[in-house]
Amino acid sequence: MYRAITFLAIKNKILDDENLIISLAEKSEIKLEFVEGETKVFINDEDLTGNIRTAEVNRNVSDVSKIKEVRDIMVDRQREMGSEGNGVVMEGRDITTVVFPNADVKIFLTALLDERASRRAKEFTENGTEVKLDDIKNNLIERDRIDSSREVSPLTQAPDAIVVDTTKYTIDEQVNIILKAVKKTAEEKGIKINYK
Repeated sequence: MYRAITFLAIKNKILDDENLIISLAEKSEIKLEFVEGETKVFINDEDLTGNIRTAEVNRNVSDVSKIKEVRDIMVDRQREMGSEGNGVVMEGRDITTVVFPNADVKIFLTALLDERASRRAKEFTENGTEVKLDDIKNNLIERDRIDSSREVSPLTQAPDAIVVDTTKYTIDEQVNIILKAVKKTAEEKGIKINYK
């Protein structure tokens, strides 16, 4: 969601004007839809999924997301999404500490910097963009610094979160760890879950 607002701020050339970014966030209708195994991001019914993972968005998303009023707007919208239906699976840097501090299952995904950079480089390559690995690493370091030290909703690990270091696990192994945690919590609440 923050990436989508950042993309629009770049597109509208308003990155240097917090008030205009806040206004943009207020006016933008954001929808997330899970389509064929991928979460699609729509703003005002326009699919921005392919636009929000660019190097330019990566460079600017932390600066946009540290604006308190933008965070307030996004947190309200995320909580609205969570109140619809029978629950929600959501990811983000403050989901389990600020947005849903009482979530039933909290997972803190992490990985070594080299692994994160390698994954991001692969993502760029698959989208037809070449970015130097050192540039990606520097961006990740800077984003982590900004997000961890921002005044509002900093990136922190919830004390009751299950830490999964994805550096050493395959995707299937990561999924199994998470599903095991979900199943355990569900059973403690008297809910039976079957999965393969």
